[in-house]
Amino acid sequence: MEIVKVSPKMGAYIEAIYRLEKKTGLARTSDLAEDLNVALGTITNTMESLEKKSLVVRRPYRGVRLTERGRRIALDVIRKRRLSERFMTDVLKMDWSSVYKPAGRSAHYLPDEIIKPLEKALGHPQTCPHGNPIPTKCGGILEEESEPLTDLNLNESGIIVKITEEKPRTLRHLAKMGLVPRALVKVEKKDSSKVLIALKVQGIKHNLPKEIASMIWVKKC
Repeated sequence: MEIVKVSPKMGAYIEAIYRLEKKTGLARTSDLAEDLNVALGTITNTMESLEKKSLVVRRPYRGVRLTERGRRIALDVIRKRRLSERFMTDVLKMDWSSVYKPAGRSAHYLPDEIIKPLEKALGHPQTCPHGNPIPTKCGGILEEESEPLTDLNLNESGIIVKITEEKPRTLRHLAKMGLVPRALVKVEKKDSSKVLIALKVQGIKHNLPKEIASMIWVKKC
């Protein structure tokens, strides 16, 4: 299936819908407005345009889902974003917490003919700096087996596979604690309300809110 060309604005909306679908199964208008920091009316108008292009299916009072064509566009944008993130961290030596937004902006303007040489120059990376898989040219995604850190039981350990939340403040906070891909973590305590989880990382104990811990995916060991 040929990938339809869309504007950078529409590409950003489609990518946001994809992320929310993965998280909750459906992209609600209110969640999209919060994610993209735009007014609800703007979301509604853009959704109408995307529906006319057969890129989304709207469900009244519930939200939207991507069509197969829309999903292909989302994966193409994500592929370019994550390769851009790799370039910025591996070549330009930028901090992993500061590349998400500039990589997102550049992803919408990168011509297709640059992507293959860029991927080759980077050594064909499988993941972005945060551990999230880079889609293939055909839209495939090779996900390493993992589960949210919150699913681990008391005294269980895991290797961090990916951080699903890529906002700068969150990434800086996690990096300070050593919570980065390939790090070993152990659950030391889970309070009764499950609001906080006590972890040991590199011999140091940390308390982590459940909301943040759910963004860290690990492979149990």
